[in-house]
Amino acid sequence: MSTRNEHGLKTGDALLVVDVQNDFCPGGALAIEEGDEVVPVLNHWLAAAAKADIPVFASRDWHPAGHISFESRGGPWPPHCLQDSEGARFHPELQLPEDVIKVTKGVRFDQDQYSAFDQTGLADELAARDVSRVWVGGLALDVCVQATAREARSHGFEVMLIESATRPVSAADGEAAIRRLREKGVEVLADE
Repeated sequence: MSTRNEHGLKTGDALLVVDVQNDFCPGGALAIEEGDEVVPVLNHWLAAAAKADIPVFASRDWHPAGHISFESRGGPWPPHCLQDSEGARFHPELQLPEDVIKVTKGVRFDQDQYSAFDQTGLADELAARDVSRVWVGGLALDVCVQATAREARSHGFEVMLIESATRPVSAADGEAAIRRLREKGVEVLADE
């Protein structure tokens, strides 16, 4: 029997929280302006997911020291989300459920992994749980959220981007990301 709640969540859905980690929030090593403002929005969706009894996945960057994405190795980013560091922890106010499924990425020494689907087995896990539609929010819109939503579409999932639950590195790149995601068939729940 299919259930639906006021958010439109129903059986066959999953909520995917992308990289809401301390280093991506104000005060972090790679802070996104207003990154912490996604937390109360996501907490609202997490409560709705619990009510609808749908699975929750939370991805995280989990970089080894000296990761290839770091500026010291020729990458574009300062060191961030180092394994087991305070910066790699999920934001302390993010109310992830006890049964959250953590998706760890960015662990490879030879490449970066922006998408939560990139060599993590996430697509197979969603399929095993009969998930056909994924609701996505998190950080950052124009980097890991965009990559995750695009790859979810390439795996055949219907994708709903919760715009109020994400923030970009830059406003211009965020607008471009929204445009590209719509072109890929992602439905964007526009801010109210």
